[in-house]
Amino acid sequence: MSDDQCQYFHLLSLACSLTSLTVLQGTWAKLSEVAVKGAQYNSRERQPHPKCLQGTREDLLNYIHGFLDDTEKNRLIWLHGMAGVGKSAVAFTVADKMRGLKVREETNIEKRLAGTFFFSRKHTKRCTTGYFFATLVYQLAANFPSIRNDVNEVIRDNPALLDPDTPLCDQMEALFLKPLRKL
Repeated sequence: MSDDQCQYFHLLSLACSLTSLTVLQGTWAKLSEVAVKGAQYNSRERQPHPKCLQGTREDLLNYIHGFLDDTEKNRLIWLHGMAGVGKSAVAFTVADKMRGLKVREETNIEKRLAGTFFFSRKHTKRCTTGYFFATLVYQLAANFPSIRNDVNEVIRDNPALLDPDTPLCDQMEALFLKPLRKL
């Protein structure tokens, strides 16, 4: 192969790499637009942040932290109860602690908190499940960069997954469970 041919193939390879990078950035930008930032636990939209006061709900918080620390159990928690019982305060307190913990000591990037979604009757995008998985996967990929390319690929292959009217089971499998399995 001549030097000119080598240069041509090198330039072609570089152009393909740049095109691939542009597609990934475009996909990430689309996901970023759809994700509801106000649903995150520490969003400015939710201030003042409700949190458990020192010395309150200790039994419940210890139970939840013990549950989350057990590697043999599913570590997804769903808090439910009547309005005003403190679900948001408990969830914020747990999320705040998890955000500060690393998956492994040797990593500075991947955190224990995969993502949060705080529903609200007052906000259009937070009172429905349509944006739930897109928001969670955005946070998941931000907190676990090792799966960002997988998330981008799933969205590139099926952009309709970001449509809030797409069935939740399809969004859950493709956007959330598939990337989680790779962790």
